[in-house]
Amino acid sequence: MAFRDFLPRGSGIITRRPLVLQLINCPTEYAEFLHCKGRKFTDFDKVRQEIEAETERVTGQNKGISPVPINLRVYSPNVLNLTLVDLPGMTEVPVGDQPPDIEHQIREIIMQFVTKDNCLLLAVSLANSDLANSDALKIAKEVDPQGLRSIGVITKLDLMDEGTDARDILENKLLPLLRGYIRRGQPQQKDIDGKKDITAALQAERKFLSHPSYRYLADRMGTAHLQKVLSQVERLTYMHKLHHR
Repeated sequence: MAFRDFLPRGSGIITRRPLVLQLINCPTEYAEFLHCKGRKFTDFDKVRQEIEAETERVTGQNKGISPVPINLRVYSPNVLNLTLVDLPGMTEVPVGDQPPDIEHQIREIIMQFVTKDNCLLLAVSLANSDLANSDALKIAKEVDPQGLRSIGVITKLDLMDEGTDARDILENKLLPLLRGYIRRGQPQQKDIDGKKDITAALQAERKFLSHPSYRYLADRMGTAHLQKVLSQVERLTYMHKLHHR
C-alpha cells in the first residue's frame, strides 16, 4: 500500500505489535517514527530494521507480543492519504516466550481496533487456502455482519495449483462481501532480495492480471486500485459522519 516493502517478513507471527501506518501524499519520500522524533528515514531497509528493533524493545527477542502500537508515517508522491493498521495474525500454538493463552491475547489486540465503527476492515486471505477457514473473514463477519466496513483482499494467486483460479472469489460468488474482493500482489522473497523497485513490481502485477482468467477484472484489481477504493470509502465515511452531526 505504501509502494515500498518495509514490513518485516518471516515465518510465524511477524507483526507482534500493532503498526499504525499513516500514508501522506508528499513530493518527497521519507518515513518518520513517533518514537524517533526529528529523525527522517529515507532508506526503507532501515525502516524495517527500526520496526524490528522497536518491537523487540517492548516484547523481547523471543516472539513475545504487546498491544502497545508502533506509529509510523510514510510520506511519498506515490500514496494517497490513508491510515492503516497492521495487526498480528491469529495463532493457536504458543512459541518462544508467548503465553499459553496467546490466541486469546492476539484476539483482544485485534478487537481493540476492528470493533471501532470508523475502522475499515481489510480481510486478507490466501488464494491457495480454503476461504471458509480464513480467520480474517471470520472476524470481519463477527464484528461487521452487514459487511459495511469489510473489504476482502486476496493474495498469492500465483501460488494456486495449476489449472485452478480464483475467479469465483474475485467475482464475489464464493463467500460474498458487500464491498467484494480485490486481488493484491505481494512481492516474493526473491524480488525483495533483488530489491525490485516499485515500478517493476507494479508492472509484474499488471502482467499477471493480464492472464486470461483475470483480464476482464484487471481494472478492479491490484495495489493501486485497492488504495483508491480505501481512500474513497474513508472519504465517504468521513463525509457521512459530518452530515449526521
